[in-house]
Amino acid sequence: MLLAGKQLLVTGVLTEQSIATAVVRVAREQGAEVLLTSPVCRGMGVTRRVAARLGVKADVLELDVTLPEDLAGLEPAVRAAGWDRVDGVLHAIGYLPTEDLPSFAATPWDLVAPVLQTGAWSLAALVQALRPLLVGGSSVVTLSQDGSRAWPAQDWLGVAQGALESTARSLARDLGPEGVRVNVVACGPQDTLLVRALGDRTRLLADWDARAPLGWDPADRSAVARAVVALLSDWLPATTGSVVHVDGGAHAVGVAGG
Repeated sequence: MLLAGKQLLVTGVLTEQSIATAVVRVAREQGAEVLLTSPVCRGMGVTRRVAARLGVKADVLELDVTLPEDLAGLEPAVRAAGWDRVDGVLHAIGYLPTEDLPSFAATPWDLVAPVLQTGAWSLAALVQALRPLLVGGSSVVTLSQDGSRAWPAQDWLGVAQGALESTARSLARDLGPEGVRVNVVACGPQDTLLVRALGDRTRLLADWDARAPLGWDPADRSAVARAVVALLSDWLPATTGSVVHVDGGAHAVGVAGG
């Protein structure tokens, strides 16, 4: 099994349909022990219910990445759960304001700031909070949707994803001497809560499927989950600072059928 004996901390298990949920399912099949985190006010109850269905017996740890006290308390909470190391981390965190936003350039900073804080800065904050527990051979994986391009309706979320990929590269540079890898899985759009908040997602999903040489099923989490698990395993020991595309090949093709 790829993850036998590995201890993984996973964020982003908010529904049964979350990508993180699929990752946990595959990781457990591959022998990993898992700790989950969730914001208290917004998702703790749901995460606990999903955890039970996934067979994760450890209590869900409190973590809102916008709260300094939650970040400061994460390492002690992991140790209190009986762990003295973390072999792998999945950062699966994003945010969109619930308000109707003005045009991209007209969006005020007070609405932009939490998008960037949650979607990009939080990766560095999470790694820093767990750094005393990360050991040589540990792997950190985050999720984006090809932050090199401007996608319809994403606006500042797209900027955050570009910044997230850049953050991963900087972390890979800094943590490499400690034997810790940091990579990004850039997945095609999945039918998740975040994508549903983007407005007319039907057109985006249809266009993606048309452009992808392998096709793209937004309801299938398995390919993304397997890629994340492979990066969390020891099978890619010299891969860091990379963006691994799991999108049916759409990123490589300019137009549908091209």
